[in-house]
Amino acid sequence: MLLSDLVLAELANAPQDVQNVLMTIPDQQIEYFPLTAEVLMLRDAYIAAGVVKEKSINDAGHVAAATVARASAIVSWNFTHIVRLGKIRGYNQVNLANGYGILTIISPQGVGYDENN
Repeated sequence: MLLSDLVLAELANAPQDVQNVLMTIPDQQIEYFPLTAEVLMLRDAYIAAGVVKEKSINDAGHVAAATVARASAIVSWNFTHIVRLGKIRGYNQVNLANGYGILTIISPQGVGYDENN
């Protein structure tokens, strides 16, 4: 799991039971990914392209961090600014225009769970 400063900031304001979920993930399964200048430039490119508005800057930041980190996917409950077909296309158009690959964006329901793996 990639963990950025944006995720940590959002968790700080979340209910305790939500915060506790992070504690159930083994440390060796978490990779911290900083908000670099590259991430911020890509985030700003999403806004400049009109994928999301300035008020959704953190949502764009999550997608940019996942893209720059070359994450396998970003999993989100945000069906307004992230997990929405038009938004997914927009993010990936900007990614391709800036030399990045396609990012898989999916909801938690779309993530399969196999107890054997």
